[in-house]
Amino acid sequence: MTWQQADIDEIVALIKPQITLWMAERGPDPSAFLFDREILERIVRVEEGLKHQRELMQQGFELINSQLLQHKEMTLQWMDQVNKRFEQVDKRFEQVDKRFEQVDKRFEQIDKRFEQIDKRFEQIENRLDLIEKHLEQVDHRFEQMDRRFEQMDRRFEQLTQRLDRFMFWSFGVTITTAGMVITVLKFWH
Repeated sequence: MTWQQADIDEIVALIKPQITLWMAERGPDPSAFLFDREILERIVRVEEGLKHQRELMQQGFELINSQLLQHKEMTLQWMDQVNKRFEQVDKRFEQVDKRFEQVDKRFEQIDKRFEQIDKRFEQIENRLDLIEKHLEQVDHRFEQMDRRFEQMDRRFEQLTQRLDRFMFWSFGVTITTAGMVITVLKFWH
């Protein structure tokens, strides 16, 4: 059996006024008072716990404030030390600037030396050009030698083929002769 919404609404309309009458006849529930009392005790305990938490938080904030003040003092001291170090670094930079001026003078001298070296390299390049021309001639000679070796390789291949044919024929003749000698010897005996 399925319930339709109209049936459910009718049942609710009949039961609802009766529930309030039943509750009035029954009277107040003594366990509800005990329940309310337990809730009040719990509320008091929660409030005491919150008060304790608040006190702990205030102590924590005071500790954080004191630590922040200490950290601020340490930071100020550190900043003074950093400023002193920067002054020392500035002095060192001035010394480095003087050294760079000296280095610039040395570089000028080195530039003059490099010009001399460049002239020497030009002379060496001229000599290398001559050597390169000579090497080209040598390469040409090697190419001629390679051609000669290729011709020699062909000749050796021809000789190898001739020797192979000769060995084949010699072997054939030797076997045939041996066969004939064996045949003659068999007939004689």
